[in-house]
Amino acid sequence: MNFANKVSIFRVISIPFFLGVVLYYDPQRDILRFVALGIFLLAVVSDFIDGYIARVKKQKTKFGSIADPLADKLLLITSFIALYSKNNLYPGLFFPLWVVLVVISRDTIILLGAVIIYIMKQDLNVVPSNFGKFTTFFQMMTVVSFLLRLNFVTIIWNIAVFFTILSGIDYVRKGVLTLSAIDGKNNSKPTR
Repeated sequence: MNFANKVSIFRVISIPFFLGVVLYYDPQRDILRFVALGIFLLAVVSDFIDGYIARVKKQKTKFGSIADPLADKLLLITSFIALYSKNNLYPGLFFPLWVVLVVISRDTIILLGAVIIYIMKQDLNVVPSNFGKFTTFFQMMTVVSFLLRLNFVTIIWNIAVFFTILSGIDYVRKGVLTLSAIDGKNNSKPTR
């Protein structure tokens, strides 16, 4: 297992620590909000580090191509659920359930599509799109801005939702094209 893959695994391991700190938070222990922010930022930085190492040191692996985006999805889904479930992190502002549902729905659809493609193709080539990269960035910024209690957090989460929906549509379109190509190959084979 190379270093880039270990960094992806570190990101997954950081998730329960982030979740625990957020769930244990109350206004009398406001320092925990900053501890959660620190854990989250460390996970975010690790995302950039493992991608950089994989590209520069040519440590791209099949495991890494699946573990890296999966770690991102687990981190972000868990973070959004935690922010929603803890209604006293940002006084006077509640993290909306609809934002959480949009994020979870998109990632569930992508995961199911990936499983279907893998079953039919016996291979899975995970390549993030630009829309997907923007989605991840704005979802991460949503968590950071909510924990920092920035005034424009609602703008950030609306941008995140926009890119989440846009990237979801893009991935579904690409998935349908991939499945159509597989189906076309299967139908063009001669039968005996």
